[in-house]
Formats: sequence, structure tokens, C-alpha cells
Amino acid sequence: MKRVLIAGALVIAAATQAFAADLPPPMAPAPRAPAAYVPVSPAYNWSGFYIGVNGGYGFGQSNWPSGPTGKFDVNGGLAGGTAGYNYQIGQLVLGVEGDFDWQGLKGSTTNVGCFGAAGPSCNTQSDYLGTVRGRVGYAFDRIMVYATGGGAVTDIKSFAAGFPTTNNSEWGWTAGAGIEGAITDNLTAKVEYLYADFQNSSCPASSCGFATNVTLNENIVRAGLNWKFGGF
Repeated sequence: MKRVLIAGALVIAAATQAFAADLPPPMAPAPRAPAAYVPVSPAYNWSGFYIGVNGGYGFGQSNWPSGPTGKFDVNGGLAGGTAGYNYQIGQLVLGVEGDFDWQGLKGSTTNVGCFGAAGPSCNTQSDYLGTVRGRVGYAFDRIMVYATGGGAVTDIKSFAAGFPTTNNSEWGWTAGAGIEGAITDNLTAKVEYLYADFQNSSCPASSCGFATNVTLNENIVRAGLNWKFGGF
């Protein structure tokens, strides 16, 4: 019996090997098709010189603290030109920007005149605004948010109705923030807010009936278009 079992096992093993030899070889897995090449656009480069135009609206207050007038509102439109330079390091964008705007900022007091209730009104006007500022931005590819600050200059015209006008060019400071986006590789658009403060003007007695300091602060909301001349 033992010999029969051993012989049977040998026959089964031989038959299994013969059957396996007759089977076709296993099929190799089908090769994978190569992944389609999708070009990746490079990140936008904010570096380079640029020039542009801007326009918007200014509003604020003038103060005549030495006289009976006190504070009153001023407002008006503005428009002008811009020039600057950006240098990008990773997503950090460092830059310097200057601009000069013609503006029609003006206001006057109507409830209390320079010489009392029956006196002439007191007026403050400004015909231009210039700034030189640093900018620090953070780029999200073609969108950049930034903070900005620096020096500002304006003319402050102060007068009482019917009296000569005093016109002083005054330096002050400005700070603000904005957002800018690249429409094309060269054309960008921005919206920004600036606050400008001027403290040192004056109106002598010959112009207003009494000597007084004149201060002016201005909130500027404006939009602009810039043309960039390429990366450096």
C-alpha cells in the first residue's frame, strides 16, 4: 500500500509539471501610457521699473486753531502720474514709488467767520499733492498686497474771503496700503488708500485779520494703471 501511495504521488507530480509546461506563459501587464505633459506657467515676476497714471478722491480736515474758526472739512478730486521700481525676493516685493497729482481739495467754514458770526468765511485749498514712499508687498503670483509710507508735499492756500491769499508749500508724511494685480505681463492695476498729514502752515494777520496756524490732513482713495518694463 505504501508503495502504491508513493507511486501515485509521483504520477500526480509528474502530471502537474507536464500540464504546467503546456500552459501559455503568463501575460505581461500592459505598459502604462506616458503621462501627458502639461506646461507650468512660471510665477509672475514683479521686479522692474514702471510708470503709470492714477486718479481718485481726497477728503479730510483743515484746522485753524489760533482763530475762532477751528476745524472744517475739505474735499476734492485728484489725478496724476506715478513712477517706481520693484524688486522681488521669493514672495516678498520691495519697492520705492513717487507720484505727483493735481488736486482740487478745498473747504471753508460757513457757521463762524474769521471775525465772528458776521465776518467773512475762512478757506483752505490745495492744488497739488506729491509723495515719495517705500513699499513692502507680498505676492500671490499675479496679485500683490502692500503697505506703503514716506514723505509728502502739498500747497496750502489759506485766506479769508475778500483778503489776500497765503500760499505755502508744506512737507508732511503719508502712509497707507493697497492691492495690485497683473492684467498682462506688463500692465498692472491697483487700488490704494493713503493718509497724508501736514502741520506747519500758517496764515499771517495781513491775510486773515489775525495770525493763525493752518493744518491739513487728507484721506486719499485712488486707482491706477502701471506699465512695467520687465524684470531686473
